[in-house]
Amino acid sequence: MKRILIPALLILSACGTPQENCISGATRDMRVVDRLIVETEGNLKRGYAYETVTLSRTVWRQCSYRGGRPGTPDAGPQMCFDDMDYTEQRPKAIDLGAEAAKLASLKAKRAAQAKAASPAINSCKAQYPE
Repeated sequence: MKRILIPALLILSACGTPQENCISGATRDMRVVDRLIVETEGNLKRGYAYETVTLSRTVWRQCSYRGGRPGTPDAGPQMCFDDMDYTEQRPKAIDLGAEAAKLASLKAKRAAQAKAASPAINSCKAQYPE
């Protein structure tokens, strides 16, 4: 698995021009705030939020038993119980007034971040012209 994962990550990291990589690094926090704005707007539009809950259930799976004395053959595949974790999204009630205030705060933060990132973006464009 590691033999596949590491080259794949190296290939993906090489994607994009140097200017795009530079601008991406300068605007990383802005993208996080943008995602939070979209999520908050969706919550206000729906009137509720979603929360992700991790649950566990017991499933019947094939497993191998390695026991007994040394030198004796393994028992081979057997069936056994195993815990499996899964996630699901559940609706959650929210305070719409607080959510609207959060949205206003996020939009103000986004504007401040855009203003602060502007010199870095211009520097990236000057350093790596396309």
